[in-house]
Amino acid sequence: MTFRASRMSARSFKLFTHLPSMQAPPLLSRQISMDVKSFASRLSSSGLLRSQGLIGGKWSDAYDGKTIQVHNPATGEVITTVPCMGQKETNDAISSAYGAFNSWSKLTAAERSKCLRKWYDLLISHKEELGQLITLEQGKPLKEAIGEVSYGAGFIELYAEEAKRVYGDIIPPTLSDRRLFVLKQPVGVVGAVTPWNFPLAMLTRKVGPALACGCTVVIKPSELTPLTALAAAELSLQAGIPPGVVNVVMGNASAIGDALLASSQVRKITFTGSTAVGKKLMAGAAATVKKVSLELGGNAPCIVFDDADLDVAVKGTLAAKFRNTGQTCVCANRILVQEGIYDKFRDAFAKAVQNMQVGNGFSEGVAQGPLINEAAVQKVESFIQDAISKGAKVVLGAKRHSLGMTFYEPTVLSDVKNDMLIAREEVFGPVAPLLRFKTEDEAIRIANDTTAGLASYIFTNNVQRSWRVSEALEYGLVGVNEGIISTEVAPFGGVKQSGLGREGSKYGMDEYLEVKYVCLGNMSSN
Repeated sequence: MTFRASRMSARSFKLFTHLPSMQAPPLLSRQISMDVKSFASRLSSSGLLRSQGLIGGKWSDAYDGKTIQVHNPATGEVITTVPCMGQKETNDAISSAYGAFNSWSKLTAAERSKCLRKWYDLLISHKEELGQLITLEQGKPLKEAIGEVSYGAGFIELYAEEAKRVYGDIIPPTLSDRRLFVLKQPVGVVGAVTPWNFPLAMLTRKVGPALACGCTVVIKPSELTPLTALAAAELSLQAGIPPGVVNVVMGNASAIGDALLASSQVRKITFTGSTAVGKKLMAGAAATVKKVSLELGGNAPCIVFDDADLDVAVKGTLAAKFRNTGQTCVCANRILVQEGIYDKFRDAFAKAVQNMQVGNGFSEGVAQGPLINEAAVQKVESFIQDAISKGAKVVLGAKRHSLGMTFYEPTVLSDVKNDMLIAREEVFGPVAPLLRFKTEDEAIRIANDTTAGLASYIFTNNVQRSWRVSEALEYGLVGVNEGIISTEVAPFGGVKQSGLGREGSKYGMDEYLEVKYVCLGNMSSN
C-alpha cells in the first residue's frame, strides 16, 4: 500500500494524547507540546514522519489493522501510532528482501557505493530534523541527538567507501597446473534487530556494511523508537536504493523474531540489545545455521588510579557514565577509584554531577533527559535500594526528579562493594557507584569479575600502566584517559557474554561476507 501524503498528515497529527498519570508540570508540558507540534508539522511536510512499515518499497499497515502507540518519554504524550506487525508481514518483508538480493548484489561495488553516499548526504542534510525526531521519541538532549545523527551517518559514509575495498586473494598453488583464489561474496538477506537507545546509529552501523557488501535487510527497530528508523528508511528510498533492499517491520517482537529465525532465506541475524534476548536469538539461529553477530549488555569498569589527572578523570568519567542518561551499553557501570585519590575524586565528581541540568531534551542547556519508561526507573530504584541496604552511602541524588514522569536525579553512591547488585548487573540509568581499591592487581581482578566484556576505561598518567592494564582487561574496548571512545572507523564489540563479532571499521564488513575458495585445474593444457 502506497503511503499517501494526506493519510500521513492525518495520522501524524493524531498526536499528543495525554496519558492519565505521570504528567510533566503544566507550563513545561504546554511549551513542549507547542514545540513538538511545530516540529511534527515540519516533519510531515518533508515526508520524514512516517508511521507505517516498509515492505518491498511500499508503506504498509499491519494486515490486521493493529497499531501500537509511540510515546514521548519526557511528557508521556502519544506522538503517533505505528503498525503492530507480526509473522505475516515479516515473511513478506523477507520475501521482498530475498527477491531484491539478486539484482542488488549483482550491481558493481561502485554503484552500491554511490547509493550509500547519496543516503549519507540526505542524512546529513536532514540532521536537524532527525535529531529532533530522536529527542522526541527517545528523550536524549537535542545536542546529543544531533550528534548521534552525525555519528550514525558516518557509518554510511564509511561503508560507501569500504564497498569498493572487498578484496579477495590469490594463493600460490601446490601443483603447477592449478590456480587458487579466494572470493568474498555477500551472505544474503540480513535480519537486523536494533535497540531504542541509539535508534539511528545502531541501524546504520548494521545496515551500512550489509548494503555495501551486497546484502539486503529486514530491519526490526524497537517498538519504543520506530520513527527514526522509518525516517532513515524513507531517506534510503530517496537516495535511490531499490525497493526491497531495505525493509522495516515493527510490532510484535517475538513474532517478528521467530519469523526471521525460522526463514531459510534469512542468512544472518545481527542484534544489539540485552544479553538474555541475544542468547535466545543465538539459540534460535541454530536451527537454520545462520551467521550471528551480537552486541549485548556490558558492565563497564572505569578505573581511576592515584596518578590520574583529577580534572581529566572527572570529565572523562562524567561523559562515560551519564551520556544518554546512563542508557548505553558502554556506560561506566562501576567506577573503581584508588584509595589515595578516592576522597578527592568523590568530592570533585559529585560537584560536577550536581551541576548537570536535567530536563526535556528540547530545552536549552539540558545535559540529561528522562529514562525511556517507568520500568527503567523502577530498575534504577531497585538497584539503589539494594546497594543502600548493603552499606552504600548516597552522596547525591537517589530519588525521582521533581519534573516527574521518568526523570531521575543524577546519582552518586560511595562505599559500593563488588557483591552489590549495582556492581554485578547493568543499571542502565544515571547512577554512578564508586568502589575503592588499593592495588593495580586488585583493580584488574574486580574489573574482570563479571560475565560481561564490552567497554572499559582507565585514567592514569603512567604509560607503562596504561599498557599493562589495557592488555589485562577482558574487554573488547578500552578507553585510556577518555570517556567517549566510539567511532565509526574503529571496531566495536565485546568478549565473553557481551557478544560476538565486530561492528564499524573495515572489520565490520567481514560480518556480512562469505569466503569462497575456487580451484582452477588443468591450467597447463592448451
